[in-house]
Amino acid sequence: MKLIYRVLTCVVAVLAVLVVGVTATYVGLRQSGRVRLTNNATSQSPTLESDSEEGDSSAAQWEDDWIWYDGQVYEYNDSILTFLFMGIDVGDEVSEEQTGLSSGQADALFLLVLDQDANAIHVVAIDRNTMTEITRIDEDGTVLGTVTAQLAVAHGYGDGKELSAENTVSAVSNVLYDVPIHGYCAINMAAISELNDAVGGVDVTVLESLPSTSGLLVEGQTVHLEGEDAYLYVKYRDYLVEGSAQRRLQRQKQYLLAYINQARTAVSQDFSLVSTLFNSITAYMTTDVSLDEVVYLASTALSYSFAEDDMLTIAGETVATEGYSDEFYPDEDALKALIIDVFYTPVDTGE
Repeated sequence: MKLIYRVLTCVVAVLAVLVVGVTATYVGLRQSGRVRLTNNATSQSPTLESDSEEGDSSAAQWEDDWIWYDGQVYEYNDSILTFLFMGIDVGDEVSEEQTGLSSGQADALFLLVLDQDANAIHVVAIDRNTMTEITRIDEDGTVLGTVTAQLAVAHGYGDGKELSAENTVSAVSNVLYDVPIHGYCAINMAAISELNDAVGGVDVTVLESLPSTSGLLVEGQTVHLEGEDAYLYVKYRDYLVEGSAQRRLQRQKQYLLAYINQARTAVSQDFSLVSTLFNSITAYMTTDVSLDEVVYLASTALSYSFAEDDMLTIAGETVATEGYSDEFYPDEDALKALIIDVFYTPVDTGE
């Protein structure tokens, strides 16, 4: 009996050491992930300007990251972390042969916002046709000048991998008044089916009828998206139909909301799914995220609130053009209000 007791004691001791070690590793990864993401930011705070000079003169001590907006003083919320997701219109793995303009455009652009003060998630959907100034760079990173074009085109410049993704990050940040972006993930659309099926599929009510081999994508029908249907639902658009990019963006928003909630449920039941998902799409992905950042983002997002109202869209005007892409011009007043609402908090100046 004493021998059995000693053996059990040793086993319990070993298990305790392992648990402590794993917990310490997890906490360490989580903390280092937060630090790394913060240090990777494209800028320190947005470049919004006050809508009057009243705030500068009325506050006793004016801080650099304060702005005066609509009769209220606001400061930038530096507890926020942002992560840019790019869906690249390439139906294969990332390849050395896919460089520059052959590497595809960013057909889907979503900025994930983690507010660590409010324990909340926001997702800003960005129209791929948003007109902005884009830096033209070659495969070596040499700057060739700038061009005004659709935001999605930014990914077509560079090396088709890190340089292209970073060029898109800079362009998106520029559109959003230099909002800091702490990390990015550019995923070739070919990975959608695998990501979808890994969390058990996603339920949606089809917003518009789309061609599919299954025949399930019929407007108004509630379906469980699997495999190729998930890929078609977020990727397909008729280039010859005006406004097709905006309708696709609505489908992408709907799908992403459903996917995030489905993924959170799946991950809460099995946290190892995070690394499984990450590893399963490595060949389709270009990212500056590391394992510790993945651990931090996933563990943080699990406990945060997220609902349909947290899926945000930038208001603006779509102008039809000849060719394959329309032009989208953000409503600057609405965009500024969105930036204030998501990234700033009111300041009590004591007056």
